[in-house]
This record gives sequence, structure tokens and C-alpha cells, in this order.
Amino acid sequence: MQLYRFLSADDTSEFCHKVTAALNKGWALHGGPTYAFDHANGVMRCGQAVMKEVDGTYTPDLKLGEQ
Repeated sequence: MQLYRFLSADDTSEFCHKVTAALNKGWALHGGPTYAFDHANGVMRCGQAVMKEVDGTYTPDLKLGEQ
């Protein structure tokens, strides 16, 4: 089955660490990163889609971050 996650965080090293951790767990980048200004908090936000192929059958209670 193919899994999809969208990672997001403020534009800090936290975001880079989150994406790096996913890559080291076997996730692959899907498309380019996205950026948007969060007017409510006055910060830039980053996002990156990642995908991973795993065995099994999808169920909505699957913990994607643990894969």
C-alpha cells in the first residue's frame, strides 16, 4: 500500500529535521516544498508531501508517523 503524509512547521530548522527524520524512515519526497505566510502568527510556514510504500492494507486508524 502507498502512504501519504504532509509535513508542516514554521520555517525553522525544526521543519528540516522533521523532513530529514521522515526521509531516514524510508519516506520519499513527493513534489516540492510549499511556503505560506501565517498572518495570525506572523511567521512563514513550510510544508512538504512525502510518500512511502509498505506492506499491508490501509485503515483510517493507521498511525502514519509510526510507519
